[in-house]
Amino acid sequence: MTLIQSFTEGQEVTGYYLLKSSMVKQTNSTPPKDYLDIILSDTSGEITAKYWDASSTDKETFFAPMLVKVRGVVQLYRERLQFKVNKIRPATEEDGYNITDFVRSAPVPPNDLVYAIKTAASTIQDTDMQVIIDHCFNKVGDKLMHYPAAKGMHHAFYAGLAYHMVRMLELAEFVCKQRPFLNRDLLVAGIILHDIAKTEELTAELGIVSEYSFTGKMLGHIPLAASWITEAATIYGMDVNSEKIVLLQHMILAHHNLPEWGSTVQPQIPEALALHLIDQMDAKLQAAEDAIATMPSTENWTTPVRALENKAYYRAKGN
Repeated sequence: MTLIQSFTEGQEVTGYYLLKSSMVKQTNSTPPKDYLDIILSDTSGEITAKYWDASSTDKETFFAPMLVKVRGVVQLYRERLQFKVNKIRPATEEDGYNITDFVRSAPVPPNDLVYAIKTAASTIQDTDMQVIIDHCFNKVGDKLMHYPAAKGMHHAFYAGLAYHMVRMLELAEFVCKQRPFLNRDLLVAGIILHDIAKTEELTAELGIVSEYSFTGKMLGHIPLAASWITEAATIYGMDVNSEKIVLLQHMILAHHNLPEWGSTVQPQIPEALALHLIDQMDAKLQAAEDAIATMPSTENWTTPVRALENKAYYRAKGN
């Protein structure tokens, strides 16, 4: 099987890939003609593909996520590789492939990630915070085992949300040891809860976000998580106006820092500042890692990375 990362211009390819997205678009010809604008992916990366000869049946057949067998040629379009599909069909059981074999996933098993998160939660000394976290875990169910952290910005892969949390928790342990004035309970709780409502904001399968849910579009994960804290406090008889509850909500509401990024307030306690910076560090480093890891093997520069101010990054020798 030819990995997408190793595609080169002019290469003819036949193989099995994950149909990550498929949209019906129209050409600029007169009269316009429908075609399928596709993203194909495997564990090494993804590539934009065009199926110009799509029939009306094809438009109703191909939807994400789906494992497909394709035949076509790699082309260069606007200095980026693109795949022209000449033939495509859904994969069948007889082909002997499993869709999960083609899904990019966190480099740590999901069971280990969830165990690490719950272990960190158990080290929180404040029992009210533990109760709130347990309430949120119950709302999420098994989604932490497979949900991505985003549609495309960072950690957009199978179990990416849990992986993001664990990497942040690791950074937080170092920061708390270096800066012992920080309230560790508050920071750890904030990290576990800051993105947990993405499990309701996003609609995802196999680590691939198909769309934002209605609730996600109307509210977003930040207000949702803050409301879960209020919900838990009310159910378990806590004072929702106590400093502890308000500060925990502040951690969630401020972690994106700016209104244009979704935060209603900016960090006003050191723990909220630490959460924001740790979140940014992990998200941006992951975006850079993803760009380097999935770039074609023949290239030295990544394509512009949206999460990194649309800058391209150079792969140094040895990476």
